[in-house]
Amino acid sequence: MKKRILGIIGGSGLYSVEGLQNVYWKKIKTSWGEPSSSILSASFNKEEIYFLPRHGKGHKISPSNINFRANIEALKKCGVTDIISVSAVGSLKEHLLPGTFVIVDQFIDRTFARVKTFFDADVVAHVSMAKPTSPSLMKCCESALIKCNINHQVGGTYLVMEGPQFSSLAESKLYRSRKADVIGMTNVPEAKLAREAEIRYATVAMVTDFDCWHPDHDEVDVPAVIKTLQQNATNAQNMIIEMIKTFKSFNPKGDPANECLENAIITQPRFRTKKTIQKLKHIAGRILKK
Repeated sequence: MKKRILGIIGGSGLYSVEGLQNVYWKKIKTSWGEPSSSILSASFNKEEIYFLPRHGKGHKISPSNINFRANIEALKKCGVTDIISVSAVGSLKEHLLPGTFVIVDQFIDRTFARVKTFFDADVVAHVSMAKPTSPSLMKCCESALIKCNINHQVGGTYLVMEGPQFSSLAESKLYRSRKADVIGMTNVPEAKLAREAEIRYATVAMVTDFDCWHPDHDEVDVPAVIKTLQQNATNAQNMIIEMIKTFKSFNPKGDPANECLENAIITQPRFRTKKTIQKLKHIAGRILKK
């Protein structure tokens, strides 16, 4: 089996990982432009680890402006085979209180201003997103959360809105009616692009607020969100260290991301241009060179 390397994508409030060794930031060039930031390269107990702050250092990139394609390719070029996304979200359920972590297993995509595929010119591919997250990584996340004694839920639907504004009350009530558990602004197209890159992917969603549907909490209060973000970030740091220790012990056999491009590309070889094949070499070179 190919050497497994873990990548962490940090969302709001998580801009680095403490306790790692051999830490340095390295700049990665991609076929899709600049990623959100340089990549933090490090190790822990001799395990190679890479970290990318999704919004950039200092949180300077709005959700709609994140270069998701560059982020995923940059991690792929580092050799990352497994990504755990750590993201701040609002709760759409009474029992999911601020501070709760949700191991997401489904997404509802309500974004409309983002490029969502690597295959948008000359080469067309259709990958399955029926099961968008990795079962083995979800088990890894669950094990870490139990070890760290962090309140959590296994399984949940993450509704992805465009942002950067928070929901209107009508929107918040609509999203609740669709049986979503949490709401955020970043995991799509990230999860879709990770799948196209044949990288296993899981999300731990950290609840910061009740969006605006809850009659006892009214609209999102930014100072309160920031306070919860800081508390969540401490728990997230502990969780990540536990994940690094154990993620290789969770067998990814049968994962839906494994070699998912094998029968996904439908463009006939003679119509694939050399320029596009070159651009896609880090994402789909395994298939396109056949």
